[in-house]
Amino acid sequence: MVDYLNKYGYTPDREAIGRALDIIAANLENVASEQVYKECFSMMDLTTLKTDDTPASVTKLVNKVNAFQASYPEWPLPASICVYSNFAATVKEARKADFNITVVSACFPTSQSFLEVKLKEVEMAVEQGADEVDIVLALNAFLAGDTEAAAEEIRQVRRVIDEVAGRQGREVHLKVILETGLLRTPENIADASFLAMEAGADFIKTSTGKVDVNATPVAAYVMCECIAKYHAVTGKKIGFKPAGGISTAADALCYYSIVASVLGKEWLNKHMFRFGVSRVANSILSAVEQKTVSYF
Repeated sequence: MVDYLNKYGYTPDREAIGRALDIIAANLENVASEQVYKECFSMMDLTTLKTDDTPASVTKLVNKVNAFQASYPEWPLPASICVYSNFAATVKEARKADFNITVVSACFPTSQSFLEVKLKEVEMAVEQGADEVDIVLALNAFLAGDTEAAAEEIRQVRRVIDEVAGRQGREVHLKVILETGLLRTPENIADASFLAMEAGADFIKTSTGKVDVNATPVAAYVMCECIAKYHAVTGKKIGFKPAGGISTAADALCYYSIVASVLGKEWLNKHMFRFGVSRVANSILSAVEQKTVSYF
């Protein structure tokens, strides 16, 4: 079992994190601006992960994004639309604007299945057009202490993504969801962060949005500190994605501020920072337009 905290010289300081988050919370009004809100909007993975999603409902969302700048020409597009793997082809067929296709895959949201099943789902999603693949850390292995099995699963997913995308002549990014609400402690969150980054994640992501506790500022702060440590040691820049429970413009500002504080301006773009959202898009639009907007 790898001692990741010792390897990277990192120990979560609960008191320091709490003080930093208090300062961030007190400063949110000063951060709020049209420019920052639009930056947040451009870094959204606009998400629909409903049991009753259909090709028609997914196509309707895609068409809203396709037409968005006709109604809001001064606004950027969301970075991607995030759907279940079986809808990758649906989004690809309907897409007319410049945004990526993100899928949740590998038996999301529990990751409870055979590795062969997970790999096949990822393979099919990439073949059908996924630009980004979000998978869940194998908590059944990680929480049982078998961190090598959890890491190997990520490596296998990375291998399949690279093989399929390579045949297509393109790059596909991998985001690993830690499900921080089930990891419970900052130390576990840090261990999982380093494990995922070492195993091949391009991004680390807080949550599925399908458990009781999803993204929290504390989990986000710890993950960003781990990204900073990993970058300092390896020179590799890993992206960050909070997801689950982010429903207001103020929530977006909080996570934007955490990234700005811990990682700096280099991370404040859609290539390094994403929000997983289904509700916050209208909240951000409403904050800037100064009226209630229900476009999405």
